[in-house]
Amino acid sequence: MPPRLLPVLFIGVFMAALDTAVLAPAIPVLRASFGLDIREAGLLMVAFILFSLPSTALMANLGDRHGRRPVFLASVGLFAAGSLLIALAPNFATLLAGRALQGVGGGGIIPTASAVIGDALPPAQRGRALGLIGATYGMAFVLGPPLAGLLMTVASWHWIFLLNLPIAALVLVLGRRALPPQAAAPRTGAGALPRLDWAGLVLVFFSLGCLVLGITRGLDGLLGRTLWPLLLVAAALGLVALVVVETRAAARGQRPMIPLALLQQRQLACTYLLTAGAGFGMGSVIFLTSIATLQHGVAHANGGFVLLPMVLCSMLGSVGAGRLLNRLGARRVVLAGFVLLAGGYGACAWPGWGLWGFIAATMPVGLGVGVVVGGALRTIAIDEAPLPLRGAAQGLVNIFTSVGTLMSATAIGTVADFAGGGGRGLLLAYAGVAATMGLMALATLALRTAPGAQTALESRA
Repeated sequence: MPPRLLPVLFIGVFMAALDTAVLAPAIPVLRASFGLDIREAGLLMVAFILFSLPSTALMANLGDRHGRRPVFLASVGLFAAGSLLIALAPNFATLLAGRALQGVGGGGIIPTASAVIGDALPPAQRGRALGLIGATYGMAFVLGPPLAGLLMTVASWHWIFLLNLPIAALVLVLGRRALPPQAAAPRTGAGALPRLDWAGLVLVFFSLGCLVLGITRGLDGLLGRTLWPLLLVAAALGLVALVVVETRAAARGQRPMIPLALLQQRQLACTYLLTAGAGFGMGSVIFLTSIATLQHGVAHANGGFVLLPMVLCSMLGSVGAGRLLNRLGARRVVLAGFVLLAGGYGACAWPGWGLWGFIAATMPVGLGVGVVVGGALRTIAIDEAPLPLRGAAQGLVNIFTSVGTLMSATAIGTVADFAGGGGRGLLLAYAGVAATMGLMALATLALRTAPGAQTALESRA
């Protein structure tokens, strides 16, 4: 294995994760700079995730066909181009376009990095390396908000995104030497890979796009105020069509975009529900700085510093959960995480705490985020999935986490605007977030205490 391989992969993943972490403290400044309401600000998260979801599947397939190195480097380049477009954006439409381009690049960075690790490392070392990729997210959450606050204090919000350019340049230079070459897959013959499930890819993007636009009513200004019910109906029909298409994909000689066998296993289905809940809890962090500015009078440029105790607790939660995982079991660890999130978000929604009480309330949120987005749910997915489908099982963890994160921005923005916007609307929305985390804690009880061998899935794979 090339000595610089893992550092190159981790730097690339860190860049993509850091961009998510720095968005939260930048939201108040972006709202002020572009005149955005809360719902429009939420679209900045929505655009990234909506384009990263189909990109995850597409880039993984291109990596199988054309080699990991060109796809990983191209993904990093697209992410950097999106960052530059955001920094130079003259209006909100360009800002959204930059976030979408970042999503396309970011969707290819993490799965391709994981595939490179699978190719280059022996089985005994893969788990530790994949775990370090997860820990990279925790590091980004710790460093991102204070870094964003510092940059907005000494310069401007533009430098939050311009910072990605030298990081991407470093990855591109080192990656050309460190990433191992890989021959393209055979196009014909018995060894050829199954064709890409283009119908599944289109239906995934169509269904999620209609769902998000329907809930956020994002096209009301363009196409009228009665379109959103039709979009929700289209999303439901698209999901039904996706199930039919994926069921027939193997018979057509294609690789299903969503392996339905994984979703039919009870423990995995519960795990993916909890993974979506974990993404919802993580994504809900995005508007906490807006509560600080609107409800507690914190200056826009200082919003990132208010979250510093929270992100430090997130790091502690991630490290602590990793150490307790083998001792307590994944179910207890995940349950504790959702209980912390429910209590923390509920306390953040209480208006009478004052600023210092609000900062204290964010600390259990940080602990909970560190726990639920750590390795516990990924460990369950690895234990429950058969060997031939473990890669797909991990991919679904990413997808459901992204869907949960997407829905958090959508739901909070919609509820807050419906309640009149401002600090009062956000407090009501976060009371709903706390209730959702409580439901996730109850759903955790459906998990088994210890994983079991899934012979049915093995035979189906």
